[in-house]
Amino acid sequence: MKANVGSIDRALRVLAGIGLLALVFVLEGNARWLGLVGLVPLATGLSGFCPLYTLFGLSTCPLERKSA
Repeated sequence: MKANVGSIDRALRVLAGIGLLALVFVLEGNARWLGLVGLVPLATGLSGFCPLYTLFGLSTCPLERKSA
């Protein structure tokens, strides 16, 4: 797995993941479990790898960006 998520993208993903995970504690009833969606951006932000970027041939990592 090569890194394909740049530093700004990673930071935004981690913040979004934490924000979504906070919904588990804020919302009530079954809606609170929607906050678990935050695990996806949190995991991709912490690992620096996004499987969807690989699928579509994208990269925001300046060291791994393909030149045209």
